[in-house]
Amino acid sequence: MPRIRRLLRWALFASAGLLVLGLIAAGALYAVIAPKLPDVETLRDVQLQEPMYVYAKDGRLMALFGETRRYPVDIEKVPDLQKKAFIAIEDSRFYEHHGVDLTGVLRAVWLLATTHDKRVPGGSTITQQVARQFFLSNEYSYTRKLAEMLLAMRMERELSKDEIFELYLNVSFFGNRAYGVAAAAEYYYGKPLDKLSLDEMASLAGIPKFPSAANPISNTARAKVRRDYILDRMAELKFISPSQAAEAKAVPMHATPHERPVEVYAPYVAEMVRQEMLTRYGPEALTKGYHVYTTIDPTLQAAADAAVREGLHTYDRRHGWRGAERHFDLTDAEDAKAAARHLAAFPAQGDLLPAVVLAARAGSADVALADGRTITLDAAHTWENASYATLKRGDMVRVSRVKPADATKPADPAAPVAYRLDQLPRAQAALVSIDAMNGALRALTGGYSFAGNKFNRAVQAKRQPGSSFKPFVYSAAFERGFNPASIVLDAPVVFKDRVGHLWRPQNDTGNFAGPMRLREAMVQSRNLVSVRLLDAIGVDYARKYISHYGFDEASLPPNLSMSLGTASLTPLSVARGYAAFYNGGYRITPWFIDTVKDRNGAVIFKEKPLTGCHGCTVIANAGGTPTVQAPNAVVDGFNLGPTPGAPAPTDANAKPASTADASKSKKVDTTGMALAPRAIDERIGYQIVSILRDVVLRGTGTPARVLNREDVGGKTGSTNDHRDAWFSGFGGPYITTVWVGRDDFKSLGYREYGGRAALPIWIDYMRVALKDQPIQPNDPPEGMVKVAVGPGGRLLPGATGGITEWVKAEDLERMQNDIDYGPTPDHQDTNSEESFDIF
Repeated sequence: MPRIRRLLRWALFASAGLLVLGLIAAGALYAVIAPKLPDVETLRDVQLQEPMYVYAKDGRLMALFGETRRYPVDIEKVPDLQKKAFIAIEDSRFYEHHGVDLTGVLRAVWLLATTHDKRVPGGSTITQQVARQFFLSNEYSYTRKLAEMLLAMRMERELSKDEIFELYLNVSFFGNRAYGVAAAAEYYYGKPLDKLSLDEMASLAGIPKFPSAANPISNTARAKVRRDYILDRMAELKFISPSQAAEAKAVPMHATPHERPVEVYAPYVAEMVRQEMLTRYGPEALTKGYHVYTTIDPTLQAAADAAVREGLHTYDRRHGWRGAERHFDLTDAEDAKAAARHLAAFPAQGDLLPAVVLAARAGSADVALADGRTITLDAAHTWENASYATLKRGDMVRVSRVKPADATKPADPAAPVAYRLDQLPRAQAALVSIDAMNGALRALTGGYSFAGNKFNRAVQAKRQPGSSFKPFVYSAAFERGFNPASIVLDAPVVFKDRVGHLWRPQNDTGNFAGPMRLREAMVQSRNLVSVRLLDAIGVDYARKYISHYGFDEASLPPNLSMSLGTASLTPLSVARGYAAFYNGGYRITPWFIDTVKDRNGAVIFKEKPLTGCHGCTVIANAGGTPTVQAPNAVVDGFNLGPTPGAPAPTDANAKPASTADASKSKKVDTTGMALAPRAIDERIGYQIVSILRDVVLRGTGTPARVLNREDVGGKTGSTNDHRDAWFSGFGGPYITTVWVGRDDFKSLGYREYGGRAALPIWIDYMRVALKDQPIQPNDPPEGMVKVAVGPGGRLLPGATGGITEWVKAEDLERMQNDIDYGPTPDHQDTNSEESFDIF
């Protein structure tokens, strides 16, 4: 007996000693680990990564940017059964323990002691998982496990159960870049949380354990086993009835990828927004859940895309079928599905789908689409000069759906879908449309297809505008005293520079009209008149003046070729320049981000654009602050004309600018208005607009008369060898510029002028843009007089007969005295060229 007592005593002492040593070791570990643990309180203000949302003007989604899909959701908005599904599989005692479940820990210790596994299930509560995801790594060690447990207990003291559960539901990874249960519901089922069925809730609850290897898409069988186990556990815990579990288990697995639907397709603009947000806010712009609202009008954007694509297809069909896009070597054993795998690297572009030829005959061809379907193309749906017999097995072509003859009627879903042989257009195009008064971007298309080429030609391509640049040269001449009735000679001329090089500019038509009014010269786009005009006012002077439209002076050629549009300019910069003609003479700045909100809806940025103003009695200084315009104000050495409201000159040969009141000031309320810097005299803008309206009425832009609006005007542009085709113009509140050309700078083809290649696109877009828009008047500003001009450009007595023009009041004396318009000593060019007339 005494021996047994001694053994028991020694065992008791040994146990107590081990317990003390354990407590000392645990205390030492705690002393080492605890000070290094992060502050749990930071979880109250945690900022989860969330993508950047980009919206159109009306709030419809344009794009999502960010590496993670995450849409944080409040715990109150998570369905009760969804929460119970997670609790059933992850932590059935979540609402009972204090961060660490001792039952689970003991189970894990027993498994470690009785098995050879180094990693065993159990032991991690939902709270511990949140602690690990936010503060710790996935390293498997006892030190990390102890730190996890200590953190979990701290979290339970600082946060409520619902706060912890909400963090878990929003931070857990569900595979396929989906973080959080709301993003997972959208990706796998295309539904919000409150629309999920019981089987879908159970499927989602089973994903976080194996998010990549066993999600419902990557491993359907394994995901079904886990879903069914969760449903059984929910029934076992009395969360659902056995019949509910059985019914949900009978539902087939049906998860499929769902991207959040983009409601407004404007990828070129969306990429502009992404780059601008990165510039403003850095890389965090894509992770802080910003909501960016743009100025894009969804209706106009859709019209722009449709007009560009239809215009390029029309151009391409004029130049015929070019053959297969490329060729794949198909074996005889490859069927449609096998052949379709070759198309994985070739996305659909616009309405054109890639296809592989399986067999071709004289009148038809069988092709495989990217999804493995086989379709037959027949002779009724091909190009005029294309023959199916020229196609070979393995050729890659493009096909498009045949549109119904009557597009106004809804398509019959039961009718078979017909496809036609097609091809990617060889040319590219860009369209940009802005609000003339404040520069807001309403629509922009940077090319035929963003999927095919992300190069944004609307803002990145610098191309020669050709004759569409002439209005800028004419406006510079009007500042020097020329007017639409001024006579300039349209006749051959040769220029020789200082080193003896000769330049012989020519009209595109090859003929000459002799002396002609500037209005007619612009309407007919006479090159020689533009060259003589620039020679008369001086290149240096013109470059400085034209730079006021927003062009970099260094980008304007320092020679007479500038008059023919040889500067390299982007379509957006040309549209900005045209806006000054139309908005009262102000240099607006194009913009496309209207509002930026943070994830909580607070506005962190709101654009306040500088605007133009017709008839305003103020101009803006460099900061955009309205100031009173002094009489005969001069900006950068250029006369902006008399102050509106100054008495108009009275003369026997002149009529006042307004029959209602010639000398009264036009009152415009500028309260709260931030005016843009003035670019040109408003009166010159009026003269240019008047001429450009005539271009549409009876000049190179006459196809635009189909719009049947008197406020439409613009100018065509073409360059040497037809490398570029342009049309820039206005109507309603919009300035719209269209460019067509090839990325390799090769010719568009014979007679592909601006009026043929670009103007139809402009018309198709403006037909939509101008619907229900009021007619914009073009009333002469104050400080102008109405005159009658004879054939030689001289005033007619009594302002009767001849041709009527509106001219600046101070130009009247020049017309009366027939003053020479040649360059003054102040504006002589240092690089002038000597001219020789040829008759």
